[in-house]
Amino acid sequence: MAMNRRHEMPQQPILFCEVSDVLGIDFMGPFPVSNGYSYILLIVDYVSRWVEAIATKTNDAKVVMDFLKSNIFCWFGVPKALISDQGSHFCNRAMASLLQKYGVTHRIATAYHPQTNGQADFFNREIKKTLQKMTNPSRKDWS
Repeated sequence: MAMNRRHEMPQQPILFCEVSDVLGIDFMGPFPVSNGYSYILLIVDYVSRWVEAIATKTNDAKVVMDFLKSNIFCWFGVPKALISDQGSHFCNRAMASLLQKYGVTHRIATAYHPQTNGQADFFNREIKKTLQKMTNPSRKDWS
């Protein structure tokens, strides 16, 4: 049977994403305190799957904004979109203002549906496995 216009699938635009266009961000922890650090802030590039992670003493908005400005925006460029969970360290006025200033769209992952921010969650698990293998049984030397 030949396809005619009536039977064709509607065309959808092809979306092109470049490296650093879409980033996922998440906190891990709290962990046992190690050299004053209790958390890991993780950012994943959804296209290249490149991961940037740092140990942090707190999990607040200031830490997130400082990390974005000094470690992400200046080294990798400003993303088009940032995907996070609904944590108060990601969803607040200061963060909204920063993202608006740089023209970044903030997407919130659906609560209790971790696949929405799947890249970050996947790397959270991988980092946790690696830390468990590398640290001593007390788990106090991870940072």
